[in-house]
Amino acid sequence: MDLLDAARTLQPELVALRRALHAEPEVGLRLPRTRRKVLDALAGLPLEITTGTGLDSVTAVLRGAGDGPTVLLRADMDALPVQERAPAGAPESAIPGRMHACGHDLHTAILVGAARLLAERRDLLGGDVVLMFQPGEEGEGGAQIMVDEGVLTAAGADRPVGAAYALHVTSAVLPAGVAAGRPGPILAAADRLRVVVRGRGGHGSSPHTALDPVPAACEMVTALQTAVTRTFSVFDPVVVTVGSFHAGDAHNVIPDEACFVATVRSFSPAAGAKAAEVLPAVVRGVAAAHGLAVEVEYRQDYPVTASAAEAAAEVADTARDLLGADRWVELEHPFAGSEDFSFVLRRVPGAFFFLGATLPGRDPAEAPYNHSPEAAFDESVLADGAALLAALALRRR
Repeated sequence: MDLLDAARTLQPELVALRRALHAEPEVGLRLPRTRRKVLDALAGLPLEITTGTGLDSVTAVLRGAGDGPTVLLRADMDALPVQERAPAGAPESAIPGRMHACGHDLHTAILVGAARLLAERRDLLGGDVVLMFQPGEEGEGGAQIMVDEGVLTAAGADRPVGAAYALHVTSAVLPAGVAAGRPGPILAAADRLRVVVRGRGGHGSSPHTALDPVPAACEMVTALQTAVTRTFSVFDPVVVTVGSFHAGDAHNVIPDEACFVATVRSFSPAAGAKAAEVLPAVVRGVAAAHGLAVEVEYRQDYPVTASAAEAAAEVADTARDLLGADRWVELEHPFAGSEDFSFVLRRVPGAFFFLGATLPGRDPAEAPYNHSPEAAFDESVLADGAALLAALALRRR
């Protein structure tokens, strides 16, 4: 039985695990019920299992027969604070206000499937395999915490991770069962710009007696967009989006302050470093022109997610061999989303890639995308994902 056929025999139990995870989504770094489900699913396999201290992670080491490089396979486990609006017939969250809107429940089930496939083929492994079940991907930096707690040396200080892989399902863009990736940047760095403009409040009828922070804050928002187009190359772009803007409570009162928060996306370390200098300077300049005080906080959250050329080629070859040439897409451009698997890939070479999971009957070009309350995923890709991750570990020697 080949690897994909073997994975398909696991499909019913992978679906059951995915649905159990989907019904009880947990958010952040502490996922006790999720971790329990993972530990139960791994029970009986020949794994060396440890759990995290700063987060509810699971690290499992499978010893291979050879002395080749240690391979890490990652699955993130956390959900989102989103109220689900599931389509008819789709699995539903049983916890109000929480939802596996990004498909991490599928990732977790897929990695459990890969663990089962690899455990049956230990004698074919060129080296050890580290299975990284990670909380806190959605803005908590759980991957960095696991790195700090030693996931990259989980197989032993003398057997550090030499290659790392992770996949991400999509509820849109790609048809179900189609994998996609590229060498180099595949996801953007994500930074955060928070600005508080401080003025002096007053009556809306007499703005000349106050120091109004609202027009200045509005000018900052437009000035940031101009700075992006006039300071950064279109071939190494930066994207700035102001997602939160707050000022005042009454229509006829000039508030003391206005506040906005923006996400900043970039695709190279050089552009990210330049953005961290230029954008706060623009904000401070506008504030000075209006005679207002300003508080600026610039936080660099996640670095660029970049696949090493050799590892990206291995993913492409593996997907073509396993699924067929028609089920692999080489991406021309990266996506502007971000991922904390970037903390792993900046330490060891590896690759990040996508697996389409658009529901039957939905157009991938128009279907609700990950993080949408209406996002839903085709469970038929669970076996494909498990076989892909297992095959990547088996190829490394």
